[in-house]
Amino acid sequence: MSSSKNYLLSITIIGVLFFIFGFLTWVNGTLIPYLKIACELQTDVQSYLVATAFFIAYTVMAIPSSMVLRKTGYKKGMAIGLFIMSIGAMIFVPAADTRQFNLFLIGLFVIGTGMALLQTASNPYVSIIGPIESAASRISIMGICNKVAGIIGGLIFGYIALSDADAVIQNLQTMDETTKAATLDALAARVIVPYIIIAVVLLVFAVAILLSSLPDINEEGSDGAAASNQNKSSVFEFPHLLLGVLAIFLYVGVEVMAGDTIISYGKSLGIELSTARYFTQGTLVCMLLGYIVGIVTIPKYISQANALKYCAILGAVFSVLAVATDGYVSVAFIALLGLANSLMWPAIFPLAIEGLGKYTKTGSALLVMAISGGAIMPLIYGLISDEIGSTRIAYIIMAPCYLYILYYAAKGHTAGKKLQA
Repeated sequence: MSSSKNYLLSITIIGVLFFIFGFLTWVNGTLIPYLKIACELQTDVQSYLVATAFFIAYTVMAIPSSMVLRKTGYKKGMAIGLFIMSIGAMIFVPAADTRQFNLFLIGLFVIGTGMALLQTASNPYVSIIGPIESAASRISIMGICNKVAGIIGGLIFGYIALSDADAVIQNLQTMDETTKAATLDALAARVIVPYIIIAVVLLVFAVAILLSSLPDINEEGSDGAAASNQNKSSVFEFPHLLLGVLAIFLYVGVEVMAGDTIISYGKSLGIELSTARYFTQGTLVCMLLGYIVGIVTIPKYISQANALKYCAILGAVFSVLAVATDGYVSVAFIALLGLANSLMWPAIFPLAIEGLGKYTKTGSALLVMAISGGAIMPLIYGLISDEIGSTRIAYIIMAPCYLYILYYAAKGHTAGKKLQA
């Protein structure tokens, strides 16, 4: 960047964007049990479609997002993404009015579409706005914005949607159909005003982005490795990127499982929703602690790759312990996965886009597509838990995911880089 003033402005604006990401992403953990009640869903798998509809948009829209960014640049692309998200938030109004689960899913998909555009722009922006070796530290700062927003969003929506959920569930069992329908209509209507407010805030911030002096940046010459790769004819000629795509897919899958299924998991253990609704916040607090560690230690004391190694090992250990224990102890290990997951995105993303040069936007789009791990892994978890009749044992699918991430940290991120030495 040309000046420290522009640098601070850019970091601040992107920090606000990551706050928005976190708020709208982590309320899904509350929406899953909430919509299961309000829309009278029969299985956990159906309710996990909340995560699927939201995160699958990243796969569908990431490549189109990179094309939009090539035409518009970062700033206009971010504003467009915010506008699309505002439309998605407004879809929640008719969805709540009619209690149509499919309409809720459409709204979530549209929000995810806008977020795919924002993520495709903002993540490489943070990575290459300064030295690549300290990118994990900058992304960790963005992660704090993200997770603080998630904690706030979860507390607000938990209070709005689930504060009396246990009583509602119990009373529904003795109500006649007319009273039951009226009660569920009132429950669904609780999200109307919050999502109208969200839509307005998104629109205001879209205009603010357009009017700001947020600079576009040229990523093609951002490092020497990139300059040595300009003779490559395709983004698929970077093995470390392709292996990173799978690492992101698995990482987001386990992160979403830890954050979005933990409330339903607690409920399956007989813990009341009035208590379980706070569990996602426990996961996010653990992630916050991890981000703070990352900011202090990367790259001064440990490298991005080593941070990723340690987190992957912790993830494998905690996931096995979550399966091996029961009750609140098991829930605690799922929450502790937040600590293991905290530095994975900050480390994997810059390692994967390092040296891409002119292919940075496309590489970023591929990595953003891999966020669909959050759409697929919770469904797999739900199907396994329904099949074996155990929400606890099903968490074992996390362990091999962390082992692959450990491989990427140890070897995969260097694949194909010999010519860059």
